[in-house]
Amino acid sequence: MMIADLFDSEDFRQRLVALGVRIPDNACPETCARMARLMHEQVGVEGLAALVAELEGRREVMLPSVRNALEQFLCPVVDTGGSGRQ
Repeated sequence: MMIADLFDSEDFRQRLVALGVRIPDNACPETCARMARLMHEQVGVEGLAALVAELEGRREVMLPSVRNALEQFLCPVVDTGGSGRQ
């Protein structure tokens, strides 16, 4: 039996911080996504579209709270063309 590591809120926060988005420690996925979206709309976040596209491909190992934040706040602004969105 294979056990996969779930992509959790801290993983999500760390990936956004690595792109230069300032996010407080222990921020929830929604806060992380909102802050990334705001920064992207104001000044752009290089690499955000690539990160969103990558994460869209990892949906099956992503916690629902992270997936929801990604879909609600980041997918619409980077328009990755992901077919998994509703």
